[in-house]
Amino acid sequence: MSTRRDMLATSLKVAGLLAAAGMLPRAAQAAWNSAAFDAKNLADAVKAFGGSAPAASTGVSITGPDIAENGAVVPVGCASTLPAVKRLMLLVEKNPNALAAVFDLTDSVEPSINARVKMAQSSNVYAVAMTGDGKVFYAQKEIKVTLGGCGG
Repeated sequence: MSTRRDMLATSLKVAGLLAAAGMLPRAAQAAWNSAAFDAKNLADAVKAFGGSAPAASTGVSITGPDIAENGAVVPVGCASTLPAVKRLMLLVEKNPNALAAVFDLTDSVEPSINARVKMAQSSNVYAVAMTGDGKVFYAQKEIKVTLGGCGG
C-alpha cells in the first residue's frame, strides 16, 4: 500500500527527470516594453514603439467622461476609422507613467477598444492609433478628476 509520502517522493522524482530532459513548460511571460511605460509624454511613448512623429487626426476618436468622480476607474474608449491600424494606445498626460494601455490588433479586429484607466489628477488623455507603416495619429480629450486615483 502506497502512502502519500511515497506518492509525493515519486512525483518529485518524475518532475526532476522531466525538467532535466527539458520537457517542462517555461512560465508564460508578457512582453514588456519598459521604455514605453517609462515614457513621460506622447512623443517618447510613440518613439519607444518605433513610430513616427504623432499627428492629430479626425480618423481617431476618444470617448470618456468630461468629469470623472473617481480617478481610480475612469472609463475611456478609443476607436479609429483609419486603414491598417495595428496598435491602439491610451496615454494619460499627468500620470507618473503616461502610457496606460497598449492593444496590438490584426486585420480581423475592429480598431475599437474600451478600458478603465487610473488618473492621478485632471489631465489630457490621448487615444493613439499606429498604422502598419509606422505612421501615428492621435486624438485628445481633457478629463477632469474630482477624486484622485493614484494614491490621492
